[in-house]
Amino acid sequence: MKTLLTTLLAAFALHTASAAGDGWTTDLPKALEQAKKENKLVLIDFTGSDWCPPCIELKKNVFDSAEFKKFAQDNLVLVDVDFPKRKKQDPKLTAANEALSEKYKVESFPTILVVDATGKQIFRDEGYGGEPAADYVGKLKKLRK
Repeated sequence: MKTLLTTLLAAFALHTASAAGDGWTTDLPKALEQAKKENKLVLIDFTGSDWCPPCIELKKNVFDSAEFKKFAQDNLVLVDVDFPKRKKQDPKLTAANEALSEKYKVESFPTILVVDATGKQIFRDEGYGGEPAADYVGKLKKLRK
């Protein structure tokens, strides 16, 4: 199992395409490297971008907001781990996303994790209740202290 996970994460590392634009990546290993170099945290968004209503609302209300983008630019490396139903996805990326979901025990969408540069989880938020960007960013700001 460990060999499979290592293989999938290696394949994931080879996939360097940006997933959602605006600074988001699908490459967790590179994101961790960047976080270490830049002294940032990594926010991982486990999402069903084309079918999950709370995921779509979180993106629209928080991640697309100017306030979140400014905070993220200065403090976060952003990783999109998507499980679409209608969009095509590279099979290697799908396998890598499933391995990450297993590793971090993700059972619902959206699940937002913030990890340090070693991949250690320091924050977990499951679901989205409609809070405004300012409130969401406020939670994230507390992690930087």
